[in-house]
Amino acid sequence: MVNEAPFDRVLLLDFETAWASKPYVDAQGNARDAYTLKKMTTEQYVRDPRFKAWGLAWKELGSEGGPVWVPRRMLASFFQSIDWSRTAVVAHNAQFDVSIMVWHYGAMPAFIFDTLSMARALRGVEAGSSLKKLADTFGLPPKGEAVHSTDGMLDSLPFEVELELAEYCRHDVVLAERVFEILGQGYPLSELKLIDLTLRMFVRPLLELDPVMLQDAIQEEQEKREELLAKLKVSDKALASNDKFADILRAIGIDPPRKPKKPTKKTPNPVGSLYAFAKTDAHFQAMLNSDNETLAMLCEARLKVKSTLERTRAQRFYDISQRGTLPVPLSYYGTLTGRWSASKGAALNMQNLKRGSFLRKAIMAPAGYSVCVTDLSQIEPRVLAYLSDYIEMLDIFRAGQDPYAQFGATMFNIPGLSKETHPDLRQSAKSALLGAGFYLGWASFAQQLLTGFLGAPPVRYDKAFADKLGLTRQDAIAFVDGKYGEERYQRMLEIPHTCTEQELFVHCVCAKRIIDTYRATAAPVTQYWKLLGDLIEHSLYGGNVYEHKCLRFEKERIVLPNGMALQYPDLRAEQKDKGGLEWTYAAGNARKKLHSGVLAENTTSAVARIVMTDGMIRLATRYPVVMSVHDEAVNLIPDTELEEGRKWCHAQMVREPKYLPGIPIGADTGVHRRYGLAKN
Repeated sequence: MVNEAPFDRVLLLDFETAWASKPYVDAQGNARDAYTLKKMTTEQYVRDPRFKAWGLAWKELGSEGGPVWVPRRMLASFFQSIDWSRTAVVAHNAQFDVSIMVWHYGAMPAFIFDTLSMARALRGVEAGSSLKKLADTFGLPPKGEAVHSTDGMLDSLPFEVELELAEYCRHDVVLAERVFEILGQGYPLSELKLIDLTLRMFVRPLLELDPVMLQDAIQEEQEKREELLAKLKVSDKALASNDKFADILRAIGIDPPRKPKKPTKKTPNPVGSLYAFAKTDAHFQAMLNSDNETLAMLCEARLKVKSTLERTRAQRFYDISQRGTLPVPLSYYGTLTGRWSASKGAALNMQNLKRGSFLRKAIMAPAGYSVCVTDLSQIEPRVLAYLSDYIEMLDIFRAGQDPYAQFGATMFNIPGLSKETHPDLRQSAKSALLGAGFYLGWASFAQQLLTGFLGAPPVRYDKAFADKLGLTRQDAIAFVDGKYGEERYQRMLEIPHTCTEQELFVHCVCAKRIIDTYRATAAPVTQYWKLLGDLIEHSLYGGNVYEHKCLRFEKERIVLPNGMALQYPDLRAEQKDKGGLEWTYAAGNARKKLHSGVLAENTTSAVARIVMTDGMIRLATRYPVVMSVHDEAVNLIPDTELEEGRKWCHAQMVREPKYLPGIPIGADTGVHRRYGLAKN
């Protein structure tokens, strides 16, 4: 990597900074909140006026000498003495250390290596990637522990404390070097570039925020909340209290839903139940999306009282706007498949910004630039079709046709079906295509439709829709008849709902027909499931190496086309509660189930992610990449070359990957000063 990158030397470094774990009174007699990363985001902490670096330890990679301690008084001259345009940096949790370099000392390294990111990718998200954990895992000297705490020392350090802190910091640099040497062996160049790109989104923030729009949105949200409460004639306290909210539901004839208590270490076999009023509870979601307008409004009002996500996020955006530009906090390899997740402790998840929201519109390019958004079109269905040799679906993508409309035309036997002529049928086809390809069952499909499948509005299929599907009375009877009829009926009753049993029955019969139609139509995909099921036993467990397309199946892992791997450690078959066997693998202290549907989703998502990030790396050679949301690459283009730049960005993202020869890649590309308006 060193020989191929634009830098001449690599420095390892680690900062030690001031902190206070408890509220305190400052030198001027003012009461101050605690100042610690346990209660603040990295952005808040480093940009806070109280920030102070006591010093850093550094070492040149591969040099024989030990790390050097640079005290606070010499930090500015240290950073000025180095040509950072030709110098790379290695740090453990580089997001923290490099943000200090850039924001306080104006030193932007030529390249950023992060051992925390590398460890997360190679060991798994759940395995633990702290420097202490890695030292223990790799048999290195244990991470040191300071005798003297610097907690609350915000103005100065006693000499003996600084000496100990310096030694502690130097030891961390030695450990980081050894960890880097171990993790870096054979680490793919493309992934190292992606780590660097990910960190630059944070440490060199270029996106601006519109404080006026954010303030107005906060005020509007408050007014909507108050208006809703006044309309319902209920108080904040009544909605926030589980018992009082339950009483409100009973008053309108609704039996409050309950859920069993979750087992804990102290109580492995809990007795009793709790109200299912959490936002994520399926029963609460069913009430929120109920046809009963009063019930739905009450649930919405409770969310506005209990869940302050939008208001809180808007306030966080506003606070950031007062401190500077927007650092985008993403965790490289935040999931098993390599996709990004929100940075731990960032208090800001850029991956779940709602389309059309004011938050997206409040994100802007700096003066003289526009935001360019390139969104890969149906990338996961395309990759799944490729991996499964679903030629018919690939031909639809190649022809530039609407895959959901085309699939809907087949599913419903309606030639010419389109988004304009049959929007409801197309949406059903879309839901089936996106979900059923990963072995989604009819019951799960039916439940997800009721609460909004993949972000779509909630749907409950009725008699009129059943007629469109061509369902008959005999089909309805067959649903509850035969060998599995009773089991299907019981699974139906377990689905959280607020409709009548008859309405739920019609909905489930329709959902099953759609899933069955998908499986009958998409035979190559079902064959791919069977292949993956065999490979769990023979390759992932048995150790036989098998290559399929761009994937190589080995013992407990699947090697991806970029050299990274999906990992399933300690894979084994375990006894099911209801009899039979199931495959599980270790995920930290827990175990996760593995079956062909999970593998189909994992392989598809992992390859799609590589297609996405390879394109982003190409984009970064010409224009700064400033953000990514799902399958969107977001970069800045000078206004002087807007159209040329837009076309170039589109061409980079749709380039055919060498590891997927013949796959058709599509993308939508748009530009605008505001991120939320770049895509029409």
